[in-house]
Amino acid sequence: MSTIFEKSHPGAMGVRLAACDVPEAPVDSLIPPALLREALPALPEVTEPEAIRHFTGLSRKNYGVDTGFYPLGSCTMKYNPKVNEDMARLPGFASLHPLQETAQTQGVLALMTELNGMLCAITGMDRFTLQPAAGAHGELTGMMIMKAYHESRGDKARTRVLVPDSAHGTNPASAALCGYEVVTIPSDARGNMDIAKLREQTDGRTAGLMLTNPNTLGLFDENIREVADIVHQAGGLLYYDGANLNAIMGISRPADMGFDIMHLNLHKTFATPHGGGGPGSGPVGVRGDLTAFLPGPLPVKTGGTYGWETPENSIGRVHSYHGNIGVAIRSYAYILSMGAAGLTQASETAVLNANYVMRKLQDVYKLPYDRPCMHECVLSAQGQKERGVSAMDIAKGLLDYGFHPPTVYFPLIVKEAMMIEPTETESKDTLDMFIEAMKELAEKAETDPGWFHGAPRKTPIGRADEVAAARNPILRWKGDTR
Repeated sequence: MSTIFEKSHPGAMGVRLAACDVPEAPVDSLIPPALLREALPALPEVTEPEAIRHFTGLSRKNYGVDTGFYPLGSCTMKYNPKVNEDMARLPGFASLHPLQETAQTQGVLALMTELNGMLCAITGMDRFTLQPAAGAHGELTGMMIMKAYHESRGDKARTRVLVPDSAHGTNPASAALCGYEVVTIPSDARGNMDIAKLREQTDGRTAGLMLTNPNTLGLFDENIREVADIVHQAGGLLYYDGANLNAIMGISRPADMGFDIMHLNLHKTFATPHGGGGPGSGPVGVRGDLTAFLPGPLPVKTGGTYGWETPENSIGRVHSYHGNIGVAIRSYAYILSMGAAGLTQASETAVLNANYVMRKLQDVYKLPYDRPCMHECVLSAQGQKERGVSAMDIAKGLLDYGFHPPTVYFPLIVKEAMMIEPTETESKDTLDMFIEAMKELAEKAETDPGWFHGAPRKTPIGRADEVAAARNPILRWKGDTR
């Protein structure tokens, strides 16, 4: 498809603006002369229908959960019910401004307070802040709380954070941003954290442990209570990366496992839009005395009215205003519509779907850990790689079958990894079509491995040079540099 610039032709116009009805001031009195253009910007000249058709055409080339199956592992690309969108667009919410007086914002403050209580009930935490804008932002906030807690006790010897080798890459990054030394703990043969190695590395220098449970292998750590005891006995705290909470809602709570701090991904677990850089929301919850360190202000109900309060030892704001409230509204609506039983059923179905896919494909792809998985399964294309077909080749080939590929090459500890997360919102029919496509690709790898090197063939853009694209990205129109 040609660009909007290539459609441009002189004199074409989409909108005719009315004459200015206020006195015009000299331009150079408003903008310093040095910043004024010497020539008009090179903007495209197109009619309104041409502009609409161009951008509508681009939108049709996008792939999303509303257009097809999206099994991107560790991302929980579940369907987002549109009723939640309607709730977020209600005028009483959409027209608010965060600087309005609390007397004019009682409804949204009530929603935030009630959502806080819901998240506490689901996770076992004592209080949440809605400020963090995404999961990684929540991790950073959690690490700041952990550091503030230790420093408030005069315990400055705690300089290390333990992170398993199956962790999301943002975990060590968040710890390092807070000045901590990151110590990697390997996994054992069953995909759990290696208890012996954990004991070796846990001492008076340990500030805490960052852990996703279930982990990025899609496996629930069978020794989680022992892990918690080891870290707590050394004086450290446990941080829960909530990216995989969709596997355990209504079944197991992070606080009951022994976690002290956690973040949630409202844009994963609680059915709000996800992908393309936003929107997102990563609320952070804590237990016990750690509530005193939460970012403020926090919504609070006093008597019959709602207002704001800032915890005594707050680490301060981590987001302008009060977080991505539109996402919080969608999550509130989702939780209300599902109810406790519905959330439990969602997790049970997500786990069932992932195990169904895993067992149907275990004979054609390598299964690194032969045990029941949780919400996602990790398979390996190592056998196909021996025939010259990589996990990336299979991902590209899958595009020609009309499916978004799963996550590939992650987690890093599995060679030729393919991480598949079907979520609870996909039907058995859809899963069966995906499974059949994966089986056909495995067969092609044996009979016609050369086929993969030209895939995908049916997408708007064919096989891209991903290394060149990463090193030399083209992010703007370069046809005219006026």
